[in-house]
Amino acid sequence: MNDSTESPLVFPTDYPIKVVGRVDPALRSRVDAVFARHVHDLSADRIRERDSAEGNFVSITYSIVARSREQVTALVQELVATEGVLMVI
Repeated sequence: MNDSTESPLVFPTDYPIKVVGRVDPALRSRVDAVFARHVHDLSADRIRERDSAEGNFVSITYSIVARSREQVTALVQELVATEGVLMVI
């Protein structure tokens, strides 16, 4: 039986992370830099970017191969602290 500190995920695993922010030409480069520090094998074909219907927001989905719970936690914490990021899902 898992205790509350164990992840129900089995690593490594495919793990999508969506980052939402206001449209800003520099947002993508800032977010890409965060991913580069935490995910060393991310390829461009595993990244999707989509503008909102009104064009005010952008969502960028990164499909990573997560190696550990600690990796995902550190990545999300840095993303949340990144300038221009409104939400990480």
